[in-house]
Amino acid sequence: MGDTTSKALKPVYRLMGDPRNVAHAKKVTQEKQHKAKHSQTTRAPQSGKKAQIEETKSAATEQSTAPKPEAEKPAQPPDSSKLEKSLAVLSNLKDLEFHSRANIEKLAELSLTIEEELKQKAFAEAIGAVYSAQDAFQSKIVKLIEDYETECARLSGSV
Repeated sequence: MGDTTSKALKPVYRLMGDPRNVAHAKKVTQEKQHKAKHSQTTRAPQSGKKAQIEETKSAATEQSTAPKPEAEKPAQPPDSSKLEKSLAVLSNLKDLEFHSRANIEKLAELSLTIEEELKQKAFAEAIGAVYSAQDAFQSKIVKLIEDYETECARLSGSV
């Protein structure tokens, strides 16, 4: 077998597209159908590319028009996707806090260099202001993480 990437596409691929893209689209459509099946009654399967487009559109419409389960039943526990998304947000917040700490350390080093080695007073004041702003951000992000961890614990306890 030779290199097929340099050859022109076969006529069938020009009409249908790359088989990998078609397979991915099919997988996505099946996942949407599976999710819609649990929230709505099952419909008869359709065939063809036009049917896939219609199913994708109808699944999106059904999901957007479907009433929220939380609004109907407030006693019902939130779904696991909400917890997963919340945990992803928490992870991003912790990442921000980590970088904030690194910024504070780097600013402290630069401040010492500017003040003591270079004796540049004007810049020492400016970097001190940046350091103060970063320190305030650090304090706020730590508090936000604590509060958000409490929320994630509440969500995981009720699932």
